[in-house]
Amino acid sequence: MLSLLEEAKQGLVPTEIIVAANNEMVEPDDLRELVAQGRAVILRNRNRTKKIDPVAIGEGLRTKVNANIGTSGDIADIEVEVEKLKAAVDAKTDTVMDLSTGGDLKAIRERIIAESPVPVGTVPIYEAAVNRRQAGKPVVDMHPDELFDVIEQHGEQGVDFITVHCGVTQKVVEEFLSCDRVMDIVSRGGAFHAEWIHKHKKENPLYRHFDRLLKIAKKYEMVLSLGDGLRPGAIADATDRPQIAELNVLGELVQRAREAGVQAMVEGPGHVPIDDVPLNMHIQKELCDGAPFYVLGPIVTDIAPGYDHLTSAIGGAIAAMSGADFLCYVTHTEHLSLPDPAAVKEGVIYTRIAAHAGDIAKGVIGAWEWDEKMSCARRRLDWKAMMELAIDPTLAKQIRESSLPSDEDTCTMCGEFCAVKRIGEIKKK
Repeated sequence: MLSLLEEAKQGLVPTEIIVAANNEMVEPDDLRELVAQGRAVILRNRNRTKKIDPVAIGEGLRTKVNANIGTSGDIADIEVEVEKLKAAVDAKTDTVMDLSTGGDLKAIRERIIAESPVPVGTVPIYEAAVNRRQAGKPVVDMHPDELFDVIEQHGEQGVDFITVHCGVTQKVVEEFLSCDRVMDIVSRGGAFHAEWIHKHKKENPLYRHFDRLLKIAKKYEMVLSLGDGLRPGAIADATDRPQIAELNVLGELVQRAREAGVQAMVEGPGHVPIDDVPLNMHIQKELCDGAPFYVLGPIVTDIAPGYDHLTSAIGGAIAAMSGADFLCYVTHTEHLSLPDPAAVKEGVIYTRIAAHAGDIAKGVIGAWEWDEKMSCARRRLDWKAMMELAIDPTLAKQIRESSLPSDEDTCTMCGEFCAVKRIGEIKKK
């Protein structure tokens, strides 16, 4: 069976591309060409039983937003995770990732996939590590087959994309160990692989047996999200040798995936000072031949725990403007605790604002028009239209209704001195 990428290369336009193109307001053949070149990917596992629209991510398309949910060893309530899923979807996330590390991981994932109307991603090495821990065995002694078995199970269950830290190779780990970093490694997946490589003096199984991984991904039409195990966890570490060394490897693996008919995108930093964000986007696009870039944040300052939904939205807007295609949200609980449903919703909204701001700068179809409609509604003092056009209508309505003015045309900020109303009356005269 041909993969979606192989069909696109042959000039075929499968249903997934047609649906995604319609949602993006682009021509199906234009999207097909982007997919054929590997500059866009389509998220939808072949085994997905629940009907979902395929989501396109890549060059010239609307910047997408992902929401991370999932349990931990301390908090593992599947009903709470379902609430988080609903909160993310209500806030109009484009995808979710189940990053669970506590409880019955298979059951949690099955429930999330069954109830999610958007694509679902996972990080299989988390489950492989939990399996070792539950069996009373050291994670560092994991056999490669254990990880590949979990990857196969995720594909069979219907997971649409997986993060795999294939770029944490022996040479990259050596580069890291020779480098004086402030925050060392902050990626759990990156740390697992680095520890395994250091102890066993062997190559990362995901890199050494990359063809085996490609075979599984192609079987289920799972998109590979090539993880950034050496992403900077402090702005002082941004764009350093280990980060770029790993990115070089990921660029090589992008080409191998394309040749095998497997869709791939690349994950990026991380903590990055604001002036380095455009540079990081440019480096990734150059080294990875325009592959879609999936960015965590980036967080532009390290001093704001409790406000990292804001620090990441600042970085995310600049990243999106500079070429990032996919933003992973950050909640205000980042670095502090697992988020609750309210934090999930808030994180999605902040990240959607960042993505939209970037889309205006990139000239993505529909972005400018949305803002123009809002401006016209404000000029008319059309409060109903303003509420409908707001990125978070519920919050906008709550704020307005909590402080209604005596003159319903205005708000309590300006009241009778409303500039919009006064100038509107002059123009009528």
